[in-house]
Amino acid sequence: MKLKYILPIFVLALFNVACSTDDNDEFAPSTNETQGLNLIQELENDTHTVELYNKSGFFYTGYNEVSVRIKDKATNTYIENASLTWMPLMQMPTMQHSCPNSNPVKVNGKNTIYEGAIIYQMTNTDGSGWSLILNYTINNVDYVATSNITVLQHTNQNVASFMGNDDNRYIVAMIEPKNPIIGNNDLVVGVYKMETMMSFPVVENFMLTLDPRMPGMGNHSSPNNTNLTFNQTDNMYHANLSLTMTGYWVLNLKLINDNNVVVKGEDVTETNEQSSLYLEIEF
Repeated sequence: MKLKYILPIFVLALFNVACSTDDNDEFAPSTNETQGLNLIQELENDTHTVELYNKSGFFYTGYNEVSVRIKDKATNTYIENASLTWMPLMQMPTMQHSCPNSNPVKVNGKNTIYEGAIIYQMTNTDGSGWSLILNYTINNVDYVATSNITVLQHTNQNVASFMGNDDNRYIVAMIEPKNPIIGNNDLVVGVYKMETMMSFPVVENFMLTLDPRMPGMGNHSSPNNTNLTFNQTDNMYHANLSLTMTGYWVLNLKLINDNNVVVKGEDVTETNEQSSLYLEIEF
């Protein structure tokens, strides 16, 4: 082929590549906003498909951060301005109840992602029993999407639901660390009270004493731990957790109310190897 024909073809090819890249960039913000996340499942109604994401692609007992996107079926585009609330429901043989949760809100720096949290305190052995109702508003029009969901049992006890000595039911859930390390870890725990079957407000200004132990290693503890105290910035309880080696750890806890009365849990002693209130870490 002569050079005079090669050059126009080469230029045309470059032009097509440039146009293709520009076209893809138009959709890049909404496409790439789920990078690092896996689809859990979709909820649908006649107008929208609601996509639920997190890092694992599954719901587990304990604390779940959930990212939400709403896709318009008619235009195949994602909604950038919506207000959302949701209600997780567990269907029991004679009644139903919800669990602690925070409604999804728009994520800073993203156009189409809304993020909230759900703390599942229990599940059936086959993962069944839970459903999720999502109510949302777009341009002053109300919509609802709902579906049954599967909640798997987490390997470790990362959430505890119990009746306290004050006859109130509480839920204690581990938020951090998600990836424990040898050394000092930021321990973050949520504490909630079951006000009604559908309401689980944050418990403020209590304290959780912390005593981490390794049952498989003579039940030894570790240095430099601090008790969990309430932080008004995020409404969570924070402490330093010292893990001196990899393996299975039991975080023995005592929940103490604002009158300095123990609501749940006991000290670890030579005759009592574990508190009745505890969470687990294995890494």
